[in-house]
Amino acid sequence: MLTRFKTVPAWALVALASNVLLMLAVFVVLQREERLLGAARAGATAAQPTPAPTLGPRLQWSYDQWVAQLKREADAAAEKKPQRLSVLAGDSISLWFPPELLPPGRVWLNQGISGETSEGLLKRLTLFDRTDPETVFVMIGINDLIRGVGDDTILNNQRLIIQDLRSVHPYTQIVVQSILPHSASKATWEGRERLLAIPNERIRRLNKELAAIAAEQGVEYLDLYPLFADAQGNLPMSFSTDGLHLNSQGYLVWRSALLLFSQLRLEEPAF
Repeated sequence: MLTRFKTVPAWALVALASNVLLMLAVFVVLQREERLLGAARAGATAAQPTPAPTLGPRLQWSYDQWVAQLKREADAAAEKKPQRLSVLAGDSISLWFPPELLPPGRVWLNQGISGETSEGLLKRLTLFDRTDPETVFVMIGINDLIRGVGDDTILNNQRLIIQDLRSVHPYTQIVVQSILPHSASKATWEGRERLLAIPNERIRRLNKELAAIAAEQGVEYLDLYPLFADAQGNLPMSFSTDGLHLNSQGYLVWRSALLLFSQLRLEEPAF
């Protein structure tokens, strides 16, 4: 009996091999950084009790207020022109990345807004047009799914985001990051029912399409999904505050992935 085999694109094989190496390396680095972070926390706790967090006025800002603030920050970066500028573009998952956990050796400009969609991000990419980033890391899409946006629309917006960034920042390394899974039935987020309506399998399929778009457009793709999925394909609550957003442990995983991805896949600056 003859069996037909589909030809696997070369980019898919390279991406698969890179991601396997990345996953293995991340777990090694993560164990090391967990020990360092744990020691630092223990020392800080012994020295001084951690005060209870308070909610400041920024958490009550409207979308337009956030856009105005991000424009001010981007304008400041455009004026100062820091070396090794890296931009985080996305939604609340990017927005709440703890500054102390962002990989060192770069100047980070966080352009995340809570509740952001792919359409919203596409419209406000102009905020950092005048900056000269070495790298732009994009993560967007989960809020589209929560709002019922179709897969074709999400993927088309992702393609337009990449094309815009490549046009405005031709010498910048563009890194498209996968959409993360959620915790399904274990989630405690206020919109839990809306999460349950989005199978993580759908997110996984979207990520495959997103990887193909990144390859088609000639940009990098960082597949974080396997690092944030348990045996059932769900986000472990040990990485999350509510089944959707990340806690410090989750951001530590992301940090490790960014560090290793930069070393393995991104070009070092010429200066």
